[in-house]
Amino acid sequence: MPSGLEYAVDFRRQRCDCGEFQVDRIPCRHVFACCANQQLDWQAYVHDVYKMDQVRWVYRARFRPLGNPTTWPAYNGPRFVPNPFLRRISKSRPRMTRFLNEMDTRMLRRPRRCRQCGTEGHSRSRCRQTTGANANRDAQ
Repeated sequence: MPSGLEYAVDFRRQRCDCGEFQVDRIPCRHVFACCANQQLDWQAYVHDVYKMDQVRWVYRARFRPLGNPTTWPAYNGPRFVPNPFLRRISKSRPRMTRFLNEMDTRMLRRPRRCRQCGTEGHSRSRCRQTTGANANRDAQ
C-alpha cells in the first residue's frame, strides 16, 4: 500500500488482515489490488447475500395488503401511555449532545465583526444600525 503497510490476503479462506473482507463479506481494497495483480475476477469473492439471485429469492413470496383498518379485529392487549415529560419538543432545533473539543471552540477563531458598523460581537444581519437605516428608508 502507498502508506507502507502490508496486508495479507487469503483467497481460500476469504480473509484479509484489515478485517473488512471477513466482516462485510465484500472484497476490500486489498482484495481488489490482489485480483488486479493476479488477473482474477473480484466478483467471485462477493458473498451470495449481495447477489440479485439471493435478493429475488428472499422476496419470492407475495405480500398481502393489510386492507381497510375498519375491518381489522379489535386489539385486546396492553395499552401503552407515553410519558409526556420524555416527549421531544419539535418546535426548535434539537439540542446538541456532542462533546466539544478544542477544534469546536470559537476562541480559536477571531470574534465576529459586523461589516455594517465595524464592531465585534454580532454580524451584519443582527446589526442595530441596519434596522434603523431600513426604518428610515421605509418612512420616506
